[in-house]
Amino acid sequence: MNNHVSFIPLGGVGDVTKNMYLYEYNDQILIVDCGLGFADETMLGVDLLLPDISYLLKTKKRIVGMVLTHGHEDHIGALPFILPSLPSFPVYATALTAAFANEKLIDFGERQRVKTVKFGEEDIRLGDFIISFIRVTHSIPDTAHIFIKTPVGNFYHASDFKFDLTPFDGNKTDFAKISEVSKQGVMCLMSDCLGAEREGHTPSERILSENIEQEIRGCRGKFILTTYSSNISRLNQAIVAARKLDRKVCFVGRSLIKASKIAQKLGYMTLEKGMEIKLEDIKNCNDHELLLFVAGSQGQENSALSRVVNGEHREVKISPNDVIVFSSDPIPGNEVSINSLIDSISKKGIKVIYSKNNDDFHVSGHASAEDLMLMITLANPRNILPIGGTFRHMAAYKDLAERLGFEKNQIFLIEDGQEVVFSKDKGFLGKKIELGSVYVDEISEEVVEHFVIRDRQKISKDGVVIVMVEVDTQNGQIVGAPNIIARGLSHKDSVIISKKLKKELTSILALRRGRVTDWVYIRKRIGETSELSIFRALHRRPLVLPVVIEV
Repeated sequence: MNNHVSFIPLGGVGDVTKNMYLYEYNDQILIVDCGLGFADETMLGVDLLLPDISYLLKTKKRIVGMVLTHGHEDHIGALPFILPSLPSFPVYATALTAAFANEKLIDFGERQRVKTVKFGEEDIRLGDFIISFIRVTHSIPDTAHIFIKTPVGNFYHASDFKFDLTPFDGNKTDFAKISEVSKQGVMCLMSDCLGAEREGHTPSERILSENIEQEIRGCRGKFILTTYSSNISRLNQAIVAARKLDRKVCFVGRSLIKASKIAQKLGYMTLEKGMEIKLEDIKNCNDHELLLFVAGSQGQENSALSRVVNGEHREVKISPNDVIVFSSDPIPGNEVSINSLIDSISKKGIKVIYSKNNDDFHVSGHASAEDLMLMITLANPRNILPIGGTFRHMAAYKDLAERLGFEKNQIFLIEDGQEVVFSKDKGFLGKKIELGSVYVDEISEEVVEHFVIRDRQKISKDGVVIVMVEVDTQNGQIVGAPNIIARGLSHKDSVIISKKLKKELTSILALRRGRVTDWVYIRKRIGETSELSIFRALHRRPLVLPVVIEV
């Protein structure tokens, strides 16, 4: 019987997204969260990133269960991609989190379902792990911290949170429960650190209500608000203002429509009969009677907001009297697409409000420095390990911990894949698991290999050249002239390489004689010759695709 517990992040340490954490004891593994990452502009044709679960696929240890902290994509979005690859085990989450997660699993045709737990219920036993869900405030309802009891010691998993003393839904952080579990002893606090650089306390969501109402009151056209579909509190604040000012509400975009339906079904959102209208009924209302929630706050190319702004949306047309509010912060990597969308709106003479020109319409969901130090004080752990931030956020968190008297050997700043081993007496670094990048294609929703991303980058920069060659099976000679198809090159360059390649390929293959037995060699020879010839002629390296036809 081992006398230690291992903690291994597969995502979420040194990275804001892809949150997925393993707790190991003996031959058992407990997983906390299963989130997505988001591609930047260098990852061509890719929409999503997944945690690398190669370790889970190879290990002989048994996964006893998974728990989910809250319903944001970077904590639950990878479920339909990852669960089918792993053995069956139970997954638990609070009501709204479970509902969002199950909707995803249904969409992907997966049979497994996330089980719902209620705050204050009895602890859940998963193998030798005993789990408690503790209510905290964040930018989405039903967010939980996870208290994990093991035979070696207890761990407090403090994923995304802030201490909002006046939350819009009235459900405050359960400080009494945090205090209660901390008295049982905490071996290590794994804490959100994203706001560690920000001094003071994070403001309450409630301060936004008045600002939203005031802006709607002064809007002569449609009031359009875009935010994350899971930001139910923000949607509710705008709904209250719309109710006061007698505006109809419409949800535009698949993700928002689904989220609103789930929230209404569970009682997290209330819309009186006749207040919500369908998309096709927008044309029957005057602009000043409408409040539209439109998906696409991250500037996604095919989102409802992008189509509205570019005049491609069938039902929603914008005009100079409208106001568009971005009520969310950019996810790192999305700044270029968001700024481009804001520019397009501004060119149309429409008032657009976003975080850089007005910070009255978004409040962070993450704890600031004073809140993080309060969390450390409440949990009173022996060791500290920051999660859910980049390394600069982790370094800032380390400074906060040192201000509270923690020694350097009690604070772990690690990378994804780095094991930290906890015994009854101390924590120390263990093995390092090499993790790769796992991409998901935005159209097919299939996993994309790294070399595909490399090829897409090459095509975008230098173009692509397809070299089609007919080769006689009997003598290995080219039949007729090679057919060269070039894309991403100028007409002049295409003509140059077509002439050059036809001459050089004919010459190369003329050197060999006899029946062709190794077609792989022929194809490779044509490809290498083409790449070298093009580089000599143009000093460019397009993606070369040799196509050999046997005749």
